[in-house]
Amino acid sequence: MKCPFCSADDTQVIDSRVNDEGDSIRRRRRCSACDKRFTTYETAELHLPQVVKQNGTREEFNREKLRSSFTRALHKRPVPTEYVDRAIEHIVQKILGQGEREVMARALGQSVMQELKAMDKVAYIRFASVYRSFQDVDDFNTVIRDLDPQKNPKP
Repeated sequence: MKCPFCSADDTQVIDSRVNDEGDSIRRRRRCSACDKRFTTYETAELHLPQVVKQNGTREEFNREKLRSSFTRALHKRPVPTEYVDRAIEHIVQKILGQGEREVMARALGQSVMQELKAMDKVAYIRFASVYRSFQDVDDFNTVIRDLDPQKNPKP
């Protein structure tokens, strides 16, 4: 690590500590040339894949867009923020686990639907109505029937 004061290449680590969350390391360093001290932080660098939209355009993965989808669907629903955070983290981990450079927007939408289905049925139907572009009441009835296994027994 180069010294920010004199640009010397020879610096020594004096102290290392893991932060409270456990996701970064704080290092105190001393420059051997000018004897000044400075702090550096080490974190893991994760590259999330690009999102390929339905029209073929690509954009960077954005957690806030994902959060916005959940927020709209869960508007005025009694679901704690922690559940949304957990769902977003679950989706991100699933994407990272695939190891791909690109992910289809449709797959992201399906993941959001799965999480909402487990979280809140009304929010699931709200999201599905926009995501699947419902045209009439029959589309709603189909989704509601699929949600209620007693009204839709398997053959």
